[in-house]
Amino acid sequence: MTLAAALVALVLSGVLCAVLLTLLRQQARTDTIHDLARDGRRVATALNIGTLHRPILAPGGELLQVTDLRHRVVAASPRMAGRAPVRLPPLPPNDDRRDARTCGIDAPGGHCFLIVEYQVGVGPSAKLVYSLAPEPGLFPQPLAAALLGLSVPVITCLVGYATWLSANRTLRPVDAIRRELDEITATDLERRVPVPARRDEVGLLAESVNATLDRLEQAVARQRGFVSDVSHELRSPLTALRMEVELALTAPEDADVPETLRAVLENTERLSAVVDDLLALARLEADRNFPREAVDLTELADEEVLRRPRRTQVTVLSEGSVTVEGGRSELARLLTNLLDNADRHAASEVTMILRAELPATAVVEVIDDGPGVPPEDRERVFERFTRLAEGRHRDAGGTGLGLAISRDIAVAHQGSLILTDRLDGRSGARFVLRLPRR
Repeated sequence: MTLAAALVALVLSGVLCAVLLTLLRQQARTDTIHDLARDGRRVATALNIGTLHRPILAPGGELLQVTDLRHRVVAASPRMAGRAPVRLPPLPPNDDRRDARTCGIDAPGGHCFLIVEYQVGVGPSAKLVYSLAPEPGLFPQPLAAALLGLSVPVITCLVGYATWLSANRTLRPVDAIRRELDEITATDLERRVPVPARRDEVGLLAESVNATLDRLEQAVARQRGFVSDVSHELRSPLTALRMEVELALTAPEDADVPETLRAVLENTERLSAVVDDLLALARLEADRNFPREAVDLTELADEEVLRRPRRTQVTVLSEGSVTVEGGRSELARLLTNLLDNADRHAASEVTMILRAELPATAVVEVIDDGPGVPPEDRERVFERFTRLAEGRHRDAGGTGLGLAISRDIAVAHQGSLILTDRLDGRSGARFVLRLPRR
């Protein structure tokens, strides 16, 4: 940034210096022409009234010469005495003055000269008055040119230094943020980067970094808790399997082989259910861009209800076809999880209601007549591996992942899943799923 600013300053100051030097030279040229015109008029006036001195008076060393139309010198100033006549093309008709620049004439002080020419009189007796001076050089005012030349590196250095100070002051908080981030590790996620007092872009960046660290710390905490819960949930069926096999091996003559195999099968099924649910969660978290198609929730609900028998009576009520855009297998798993959860906790019946809600929402309600869930626990049931005391008593083999998976699937479809009271005032749970309708 400093180099770029210095380069821009160098170019701009150089251009400005060149422009100013050009203006100074142009002004010197204009001033010279003005002085020459004044001297020429003075000589022309003296020639008209007959008071012209020979030689022409030139107290300032002016270069003056008067010739006739045949280029014969009539009069000259002391410095032009004895020199060849100035020769220029004839003046345009009806014009008695001309400003010119020419080189190679016989005059002291330079090679090229600025000339002001006057014609006095008309006809063969007319006279030509020449007032000339050396053309101003490239730097007519050396001191001013030197100051302008020195200003280019001075301005460049000042701009570069000011930019360096400004950039250093601006980026100092960024450097502090970088150092703090370098020191943060996976075991030290409670640290945060410093937030500058100024609420500018760097301050907003620091706030965004801290917000990201907050989310990262929460994610890591959830991951650690999840790993701990997974270890516990997998250890229980594995321990039961090990115990059944060890008991059978300890006293094989007393072991009831069919009963032992049934116990092993139950624990194997529980272990398989946990693994299946973990795989489902992993797929949802890894990629939510699963293939989507038009899915009729009414048809899908009927298929899931009829797919296998359940403990309670399940009734599906629908106002007609309710179609959404989503993954068919994911939505089937969502409905199955809700039905299985309601079937485990219901006393005798489960009701599934499907309807369309304006402006473009598909609503699925799964209602059971069980004991219900206290309001303070209604969000906890959607946490992973969460099973309330009553739920563990009713279904000791549950994984505690079904409702968590169901909500993740709903969110992946830009929908929502909540647990609330029944509308008729009876005891029981009412799960409400809302999805964008196709």
